[in-house]
Order: sequence, then structure tokens, then C-alpha cells
Amino acid sequence: MLVHYIDLSWRSFKRTPLVSFLMVLAIAIGIGITMTSLSVYHMMSADPIPHKSSQLFSVQLQIMDDGSTWWTSDNQPLQLTYQDAANLYQSQVGAQRLKMVRSGFSVYIDSDKVKPFSQSARLTSPEFFNMFDLEFLHGSKWSQQQEDNAAPVVVISEELNDKLFAGKNSVGQVIYLDDASYEVIGVTKNWPLTIKYYDLNNGAFNQPEQLFMPFSLLEAKQLGNWGNTNGWKHEDVRSFTAKLQSEMVWIQFWVELTTEQQKNDYENYLLAYMQEQQKLGRFNRKKLAFGLRDVNQWMAYNNVVSEDNKILVALSFMFLAVCLANILGLLLAKFLRRAPEVGVRRALGANKRQIFMQHIIEVAMLGLLGGLLGIVFAQFGLLGVRQSYNYYESLATMDLSMLLSAPLIAISTCVIAGLYPAWLVCKTNPAIYLKSQ
Repeated sequence: MLVHYIDLSWRSFKRTPLVSFLMVLAIAIGIGITMTSLSVYHMMSADPIPHKSSQLFSVQLQIMDDGSTWWTSDNQPLQLTYQDAANLYQSQVGAQRLKMVRSGFSVYIDSDKVKPFSQSARLTSPEFFNMFDLEFLHGSKWSQQQEDNAAPVVVISEELNDKLFAGKNSVGQVIYLDDASYEVIGVTKNWPLTIKYYDLNNGAFNQPEQLFMPFSLLEAKQLGNWGNTNGWKHEDVRSFTAKLQSEMVWIQFWVELTTEQQKNDYENYLLAYMQEQQKLGRFNRKKLAFGLRDVNQWMAYNNVVSEDNKILVALSFMFLAVCLANILGLLLAKFLRRAPEVGVRRALGANKRQIFMQHIIEVAMLGLLGGLLGIVFAQFGLLGVRQSYNYYESLATMDLSMLLSAPLIAISTCVIAGLYPAWLVCKTNPAIYLKSQ
């Protein structure tokens, strides 16, 4: 029966090619615009590390004295001071811990084939790779001993390895960062991140760093900071040592807590730490406060998906509704013009259900064709987004779920739009149809 209804629908399309084309085109335009905005929103709001996002927590400490404010919703700085990050890292509470900061260098090697270029770097502790599931193509991360000794070693990305060493195994090779030499000890596989969730303070949609180095090099070599550095009180910070000892916040800190008990224990530890620091003259507040947010909570806290993006998605669905309203008018005109045909079928024994299903199947086929064409339009829309905004390059794509959603949305909305015309054409008495002959 379904095949029969599909055949009847196809015959109907061929009888009214212009009207059918206009309806398919209207659906395709509405779906194309909707899926363009929805795909970007989907990629922006997607869980970047779903298998362990609930186990990775960003740490915040309310370091300011009473009366001082911050611009966050709960009045807490987004980063830690250097001394707080160092103290928390030395503790044994939590499964894994890491401290990190963004820096950068002029990169070059002993080769005339590669010109020097600027490249951002991540100074971090060796737990970084395990915590964020960064896999190795060659070599491995640095050891804890190398971290403690501020060893001049570096891990580079596969992309950077291709650029510097033509894709060869570069472990043991030397690269120059500014005026110092570093030994390559590992090459990571390409990291397909759409959101730089581990450091939202320096651009949520920026590309991940391609250089990874021991965090201890920050103090040993007095390296510069390429990230945000914020202060809440007046301090005379004229030297690097003064910056390390100051109340300025510029270090990111993450901890892995695999169970609820571990989370509770870490919360108690943070409170105890702040109480101890209070005795030393810091954290001068009547009520101590801290933040411990997992990956998705951290993204929501930092408004990775802004209200503008949500409004854009809502507007695109409103545009789709306008397209469907136009389709509704065309369906009414098309179905009612077939009243004599419907009357004859009813007289020959067809019931209302059969007539109704025939028209619904026809509407669903319109939606399917419009949805498939809408995917093509969406691809052009996403291409335009990628070319207009470089930081959307990894976001302006359609994954499998979006590709499947497009025809489903088109079919569903078209069926909803076609319910009234199909019901209207079924409810009239067959005798009336026959009289109209």
C-alpha cells in the first residue's frame, strides 16, 4: 500500500511540476538556513570529551578581599595565582592534577627550507596528555623528573612535525624557540578539537597549541605569558619574581575526580586550603568561596554558546515556519483542485483514512526532497561561514546527526503543515465532489 501511495504522489508531482518544485524549493531554503545555524550551534554546544567530561574539573578560588568584585556571575576569578596553582599541584588530593599557561615563541630549525615563524605554546605539567586524551604518534611526554628539573624538552603536534621535519619521526631532533634549543621528545597525533575547552580564557574557538613544554620552564627561563593576566588590587609588579608572588591571576588549573567521593574530598580540601591561607593574611572574606566545575559546566559558565547564537537558531526556525506557511497555502490550493478526483475515489470505495494517508505520504515526499536539497543549501551556507569567520572553521560543519536531522525535520514540519489540507479534502461529502464534475 505504501508503494502505491508513493506512486500516486509521484504522479501528482509530474502533473503539477511547477507547484511541486516551488514547494520543494521553499522547504529546501528553510531547511538550508535552519541547518546552517543549527549545525554551528550543535558543534558549539556539543560535549567535547563525553566519556570523561564529568570527571574533569576546573578550579576557581575566591581570592579577593571583601568589597572587591569580579565580572563573573558568581564574582570569582577564572584563573589562579601562580602560588595557589603551585600549592594545589603539590597536594596529593585528586586522581590527577595539572597547572598550565599559554605562551609562545619564534620557532626555527637548522634548515634553510623552513623560515622562522611565530607559534603559541602550552606550558603544562605532564598529566595534561592523559587527562585530555592527547595521543602520541612518536615518542612520549616528559617525565616528572624532567618537569622538576625544568628540562629543555618539547612535545610537538603532528601538524608542526610535518611543517618542520616533513612528517618524519623527529624524536631526538632539536628545535629553537626564540634563542634557546629544545629537544623533541614526542609528537602528538592531530587533535580534532572544535572547542578549546581546557582554556576558555584565551579563545574558546582558537586552534589548540602545537608546542607543549614543562610548566617548570616558566619560572626557570622567565617565559612570557600569551594569555590573560588580571589583578584585583594595586601591586608593584615590576619583575618576574614579583609577578609569581603577586595576587594576579593567570594560571589555569584542572583536576580529575573520578568518583563523587573524590569530588567531596577535594571540595573539603579546597576549603581547608583557603582557611590556611587566610591565617597567612590572604582570602580576607567572611565567607570563603571556590568553584569546581566539570567540562560542560565550565563551558556554560563561560558562555561558550552565547545568547546571540541561540537567538540566531530561533530566528532560523521562525524563517522555516514562514516557508511552511507558504507551503500550506500551496497545498490547500493543490489538494482542493483535486476534489473531483477524490470524490470519484470515495465513490468507488476509498475511505477517508486511505485518502488522508495518500495526501500525507505526498506531503512527506515533498519534505524528503526538500530536506535533501536543503542539505546542499546548508553546505553552501556553512562554507560561507567558514570563509567569513576563521575561528568557526572547525564548527561550521555538519556531522552525521545533523545530516540525518535535516530530512527528518523537513518531513516532520511538512507533515504538520499538510495535516489541515489533507483533513479538509477528506471531510467533504463525495456527492459534493461528484456534483462539481
